Amino acid sequence: MTSMRALRQDSANGPEDLRLITDAPVPVPGPGEILVKVAAAGVNFADVMQTRGTYEGGPEAPYLAGFEAAGEVVAVGDGVTAPAVGDHVVGTGGGAFAEYVVMSAAVAVPVPEGWSDEQAAGLILNWVTALAALKPLGRVAAGETVLVQAATGGVGQAAVRLAKHYGATVIGTASPGKHDSVRALGADRVLGYGEETGDVDLVLESVGGTTFAASLAAAKRVTGRVVVYGVAGGEVAITNRDLNFRHQIHLIGLHLGVLIERAPAIFAELMDELRALIADGVCAPGTPTVYDLAHGPKVLAELEARVTSGKLVLRP
Repeated sequence: MTSMRALRQDSANGPEDLRLITDAPVPVPGPGEILVKVAAAGVNFADVMQTRGTYEGGPEAPYLAGFEAAGEVVAVGDGVTAPAVGDHVVGTGGGAFAEYVVMSAAVAVPVPEGWSDEQAAGLILNWVTALAALKPLGRVAAGETVLVQAATGGVGQAAVRLAKHYGATVIGTASPGKHDSVRALGADRVLGYGEETGDVDLVLESVGGTTFAASLAAAKRVTGRVVVYGVAGGEVAITNRDLNFRHQIHLIGLHLGVLIERAPAIFAELMDELRALIADGVCAPGTPTVYDLAHGPKVLAELEARVTSGKLVLRP
């Protein structure tokens, strides 16, 4: 096969200019890369940002959209010894909203035994992001209180489960109508955005906008930590004066791609921990909402409007 179905973003006007095409060329893996036949492509808020040209370092339109996928390895580039053709993996690669995608072999993770490809979507971008925010960066300890903003999103759901596993008291925030689903994840308290939380030890912040101010205010003075891994609600600034006189906290930035590139030893430790969490049943197969690839524009528009919950997956 030389051509494939894919979703192409034609402008920076948002999901409305995401188009299904049938003649995209099938990519060829280069050295150190693998070609994956996509069974499930994960949808993330970063995809929404990319459709509007606001994702830092993102591609210029037109481009094939998506960057997270699970599926079967069908070809490998020079120098690749693992994974092998026939293995099922989950990982990241540009143009994942398609029938085939190329990704680096170094960051492709085997789909756990007993899991489907659809269930494995989000294993890296959601679970590993949550794990990085909680452990090496957030330094969560048993008995602490953790505030998870946007607790019904893919990362948020994983963070609630993990924080409870590590012995924390968990407060989750969510839109009205989604509170029961957050409680079902194990959260001790569920609040609306901006509601008073009291002092907390660690905040996982992915919303931005006005919620960012609430996250800063919630963190304990001197010892509180805020890990920022998203800007879904808009960009907001904090000054050195704020940190000196108003918010004497630990403010920590997290981007998983940069962590993988700049701190490979930490990423390796995270993967060891993830395997242990899978073996212990803490990280369990997901139950994503699955859509046909053609419905991608609608799915991204609904994600942008915050009317979705949990992991969203496109099936080519």
